[in-house]
Amino acid sequence: MRLRVEFTTEPFDLDEAPTHAVVAREVIQAAGLDAVDVGPFGNTAEGGADEVLTAVDSLLRQALASGATRVSLQVNVIEGETP
Repeated sequence: MRLRVEFTTEPFDLDEAPTHAVVAREVIQAAGLDAVDVGPFGNTAEGGADEVLTAVDSLLRQALASGATRVSLQVNVIEGETP
């Protein structure tokens, strides 16, 4: 099964990316996922279920430890893929 994860971390800072946002992006970029897209207001990545779920676990733990007060995320099965 392939999954797509979309996430944002808060609090926002429009002047400079907060540490928690940088850490979350680094976790996703280092996870070996496909179609990684990072941006100022949201981030997405795709990959196999095990890889995405492992990355989400690390993302949550490290972003919260780095000062995030909220992490919003959505995980979807990619269309055409069977669970």
